[in-house]
Amino acid sequence: MPSDDASAPPSARPPAPTGTPPTGYRVLLRNREFAGLYAGFTLTVAASTLSGFALGTLVDDRTGSPFLTAVSMYGATFATVLGALTLMSVADGKRPRRVLVTLQCVSLAGVAAQAVPGLPLAARFGLLLVLGFFQSLGTGARMGLLAEVVPASAYALARSLMNITSGGTAVLGFAVGALLLRHLNPHDVFVVAAVLTGLGLVAVATTVREYSTRPAGPGRPGPRPGPLSGLRRTWAANVELFSHPGRRALLLNLWVPNGLIVGCEALFISYDPEHAGILLAAGSAGMLLGDLTVGRLLTAGRRRRCAFALRLLLAVLYLLFAADPPTSVAAVAVFVAGAGFAATLPLQEQLLALTPDPVRGQVQGVESAGRMTWQGIGAALAGGVALHLGPGTTITALATLSVTVTVLSRPSVLRARSPQVTGRVGSERA
Repeated sequence: MPSDDASAPPSARPPAPTGTPPTGYRVLLRNREFAGLYAGFTLTVAASTLSGFALGTLVDDRTGSPFLTAVSMYGATFATVLGALTLMSVADGKRPRRVLVTLQCVSLAGVAAQAVPGLPLAARFGLLLVLGFFQSLGTGARMGLLAEVVPASAYALARSLMNITSGGTAVLGFAVGALLLRHLNPHDVFVVAAVLTGLGLVAVATTVREYSTRPAGPGRPGPRPGPLSGLRRTWAANVELFSHPGRRALLLNLWVPNGLIVGCEALFISYDPEHAGILLAAGSAGMLLGDLTVGRLLTAGRRRRCAFALRLLLAVLYLLFAADPPTSVAAVAVFVAGAGFAATLPLQEQLLALTPDPVRGQVQGVESAGRMTWQGIGAALAGGVALHLGPGTTITALATLSVTVTVLSRPSVLRARSPQVTGRVGSERA
């Protein structure tokens, strides 16, 4: 269980010690509330991976369209930006646990609806948008609760573990999804995803307590604010977020290069339908290895110094697809490139250090929603271009664009560093 400090407003907690390393993964998992959040997150990722793969396979079988297949796998991310721009302030509301449980109930209903046989594709895409909207709010609430249930010194370690788990779960999800689809139809796989979503809901509901005391801050009115008040609070915090040039630079680097490479991954089914599961699993395995290495073995200072190289690694190896490599070579390239996704961790640490405590849940939700939205944009862009250039050439083009954005944005990211970053996480080892 967390200490009493965990239930105090973040601004009232004592500062994290700067001379000692944070706890390890096993110590974190002994915290019942973190373990519940972690289990719920893991099951949600597993369900999302299975349902996305099943829907992509279903759409590819019915339409044969690279565009529709790519959008079906990542279409939910388009609506995350709507959540970030409208009601993301719920992430820092007075009842974050209640919000998260409610949103997970909505997700369960949406995934279960996908399992209905004969559901038109238009309805399935509509469900994707609805789920994406509520998913963005759920992510903000989950990250806000994470900052409450673990001490500040262990925050980077906790995020690292969740990133690692996301990669590992995706590896298993794609592998298991490919296996299940050899014996089951996509509708049956949706049922499995719904069961996993329900288990994730139970994990959170039975372990995480409510944090009803939240810090006062700008745009935080009295209890029971209405929808218009929520819109005003969200808008005010977002205006302040994007008015800061350092935060803008960090968000750009977190969103765009990442999203373009996810667009490359969205073409794997169209590029090589027989071996798409291998390529997707290879990318997720590389992400797992990268997050484990960067989050667990490097200090915060070394993580920041590696961020640029990791972002380049994320995209450069995809240039090999211009030569139409054999599956084994492509899988190795995708695996190594996947480690580059670990660049998000030092960038997230910088963003957290530049964020006021009263709105950190919302800001983390906006960051996650924007990253997911750009994944949807990347998938849609990839699918649209692939209709004319073919999957292999499109993958190469998006990788080139990702490298370009990373290089051009580097000066702005370097200027975003502040003394707060060093003082807050510079001595952490995660």
